[in-house]
Amino acid sequence: MRPTFSIILFTVLSGAGYGLLFLCGLGMAIDGLPANDSAPLLVGGLLVSVGLMASVGHLGKPMRAWRAFSQWRSSWLSREGIAALATYVPLVVLLSLWFPCRGNCVWLSLRIPACLLLAAGCVVTVFCTANIYACLKPIRAWNNAYTLPLYLLLGLYSGAMLLLTLDWPPVHSGAYDARMQWLWLATAIIIAPSCALLKWRYWQWLDTRAVTPDAGSATGLDRIGSVQSFEQPHTEENYLTHEMGFVLARKHSRRLRRIAFWLILLAPLAVFALGWLIGWPAAWLALALGMTGIFVERWLFFAEAKHAVMAYYGR
Repeated sequence: MRPTFSIILFTVLSGAGYGLLFLCGLGMAIDGLPANDSAPLLVGGLLVSVGLMASVGHLGKPMRAWRAFSQWRSSWLSREGIAALATYVPLVVLLSLWFPCRGNCVWLSLRIPACLLLAAGCVVTVFCTANIYACLKPIRAWNNAYTLPLYLLLGLYSGAMLLLTLDWPPVHSGAYDARMQWLWLATAIIIAPSCALLKWRYWQWLDTRAVTPDAGSATGLDRIGSVQSFEQPHTEENYLTHEMGFVLARKHSRRLRRIAFWLILLAPLAVFALGWLIGWPAAWLALALGMTGIFVERWLFFAEAKHAVMAYYGR
């Protein structure tokens, strides 16, 4: 399929934002509020908001986007929108704790419930986002067991990288406490090879002949013999062939796969190890390399997908 920039931006930024907010929610529920730092919550909320706005830009009539919320019984897209809006509620509650009344405000009694609801809302939203693609049976590159865990793991990984780069929490009760930092670093180190290896297994599965739709598998007539079209449906490109007929050369695909694999696996971990010694510059470089790897992975996720409808056009 044609890799639309707005959808790639949406999935990358919102995934990173929800991963960051998920870790913030867990961290504050376990270890309390950071003394004077709400930056991770603000950055996470900003990334999520920009990502959601980018997704609206892909619609033909963005002013009608509100209608998507009415189909929650059957549409994962509608469920994702509802979950995304609901996640803003605990986020606003937690951000309010940094107002001057935070020392004696009634909001403090809602801290732990809000943290847990924020973490749960992030998981549910990313779960719904992944199922938007995983439920599409005509696109076998998405309709498989790899799509959902990869969305969740990559979101958690990018969130851990962001949290480490922001160097949060820097202060606890007037003294530096690195417990949570070590936890986020361990999260990144554990999840990085999991993401890279699972994605590599996905690419190996994608390269098998079983995932390439043809006229026989699309019509269900392959059981009785070879099926082929004897005449093209039309001579000019239409909407389906424009959106669903994007073709990526195999040599470019393999090169981009290697770039994404090594950036996700090695670059952030190596530079973070150095960044732990020399400070922020290396951490920001690690974040840039890691997010580049995720962006390339997400571009390939769309570019390598083949819709079964293209079998009708003999492709």
